[in-house]
Amino acid sequence: MSITITPAANERMRHFLAGTPTAAGVRFGVRRSGCSGFAYVVDLADAVGASDRLVEVDGLPLIVDDKSLALVEGTVIDFQRQGLNASFVFHNPNATGECGCGESFTVG
Repeated sequence: MSITITPAANERMRHFLAGTPTAAGVRFGVRRSGCSGFAYVVDLADAVGASDRLVEVDGLPLIVDDKSLALVEGTVIDFQRQGLNASFVFHNPNATGECGCGESFTVG
């Protein structure tokens, strides 16, 4: 599995993990949503399930479920601040399109 986390995103994820020391890691994946088909999920994971892959990315435990793996392979996760807004930004080589608001994406 090849997922890259920028230093800014790594710092933000570590901040969330520090607030929940019992978390198994950061869950990254997709769910069906939005007008384009898929939306990203970044959340803390309580445990690593049987259908999950756990990898260390620059010392950060990242958990990706098998269903999401092919859709997020090669993604670069960044964290950006613009004025009062701050969010994770995804550069996914598998995405072939995005909705106008940037909340969902299409593959294939």
